[in-house]
Amino acid sequence: MSDLFWLTDEQMERLRPFFPKSHGKPRVDDRRVLSGIVFVNRNGLRWRDAPGAYGPHKTLYNRWKRWGEAGVFTRSMEGLAAVGTEPETVMIDATYLKAHRTASSLRVKRGILAA
Repeated sequence: MSDLFWLTDEQMERLRPFFPKSHGKPRVDDRRVLSGIVFVNRNGLRWRDAPGAYGPHKTLYNRWKRWGEAGVFTRSMEGLAAVGTEPETVMIDATYLKAHRTASSLRVKRGILAA
């Protein structure tokens, strides 16, 4: 069984309206690239450490950089959050939050945390 992350057909269809139009040369497979971007960000990897199944790491980085600067990811998250009923609160899954290894020791050193 593979530990790689792949967007489903349903997820791709929900995201597709937010993709910019392709001009000229067709883009590399959106599912492969976006799945790779999610995998790298979710696991805190460097771009060059992305598994080869997602394609060249430079392609992943370039798409992430271009679409990030163009606001594609922001618009897609806002659009997905607005689908259906308008929630008053949007919950964010904090499962993948990471703290620096020295964060806990800083409180002890400064005397903030009593033993």
